[in-house]
Amino acid sequence: MEVGRPSRFELPEVIPVFPLAGALLLPRGRLPLNIFEPRYLAMIDHALRTTRVVGMIQPCGGGTPAKPDLFPIGCVGRLTSWSETGDGRVLITLTGLARFQIASEIDANTPYRQVRTCYKAFPTDLQDCGNSEFDRARLAGSLRCYLKQHQIEADWKSIERAPAEVLINSLAMICPFGVAEKQGLLEAPTLCERANMLMTLIEMATAKGGTEPGGTLQ
Repeated sequence: MEVGRPSRFELPEVIPVFPLAGALLLPRGRLPLNIFEPRYLAMIDHALRTTRVVGMIQPCGGGTPAKPDLFPIGCVGRLTSWSETGDGRVLITLTGLARFQIASEIDANTPYRQVRTCYKAFPTDLQDCGNSEFDRARLAGSLRCYLKQHQIEADWKSIERAPAEVLINSLAMICPFGVAEKQGLLEAPTLCERANMLMTLIEMATAKGGTEPGGTLQ
């Protein structure tokens, strides 16, 4: 099942949030998730019956396992596809809409957490960045070294043809960086700044080396 995306004026002020370390959602990015915990199954059920909106956010350390402290910035996504499995799980895809700041947490009688949001710090998130300028040659060189080191195959024709925003945000979302690095990529004010940060992280990871082989990058 597929659905469209709302305008900024339709973004709800209060949203449910899914705290998940290492999961990065960016505007217009697509994040597949496997939902199996009862509280998050309840969250998805509620979202499907109402706004179809869920906020992705990372725990920042501290708090409790049941209620970890959260980074102040996340990204709201719209449920654009979902399907049920035979064993009670729900497979969903969130399409990123806009980043948000947590204004406050709601004292809600739900098993999942809800926050009051503010979108004012990210006024251009609902606008397509188009072909913003960044150093594609540097990115290509860094990425080739990184993928070769980790034995990952890539569709280079697709990478070369990809629009700037699609390429940068897709790489930021799928590269296996740590929580702090993922948060930095999320909070980068502009696509150009995110691109520069991404290239630096790839180059640092390559310099450190790695031993984990992995499949494909498309």
